Amino acid sequence: MLTQEKPQLIGVIAKDSGIPIKTIRYYDELGLLRTCGRTEGGYRLFNSDVFVRLNFIKRAQSLGLNLSEIKEFLDVHDQGDLPCEHIKVKLEDKLEAIKQQIQQLQILKQELVGLLSGWKTIPEHPEETICPIIQQA
Repeated sequence: MLTQEKPQLIGVIAKDSGIPIKTIRYYDELGLLRTCGRTEGGYRLFNSDVFVRLNFIKRAQSLGLNLSEIKEFLDVHDQGDLPCEHIKVKLEDKLEAIKQQIQQLQILKQELVGLLSGWKTIPEHPEETICPIIQQA
């Protein structure tokens, strides 16, 4: 006979997961988590599977996914499907965006190196200049 685990209070979930209660409430309001009920005092109750979802959320965020995207993936999972294909597409998009950011940062780096190499401490006409390093064309 299987014994069903007793639902845990939100405070226990927060303590065991290291995620603040306020964050867990927010995730619940967004539909990222599923409560299994409330106490008479109105406290949220969760089954132990909430830890799998919280770990998924934390890992997905660390990969640059936002909560809206994460919710989409969890919704697919909750419908009984694996969201791996959806996640793969999003991660490929993130990778492309990162490549573009790196390219833009390389251009900015070159510009800054150029500006700093031509640094003048005293402008020829200080009354017409705020800072020559930025104002030079």
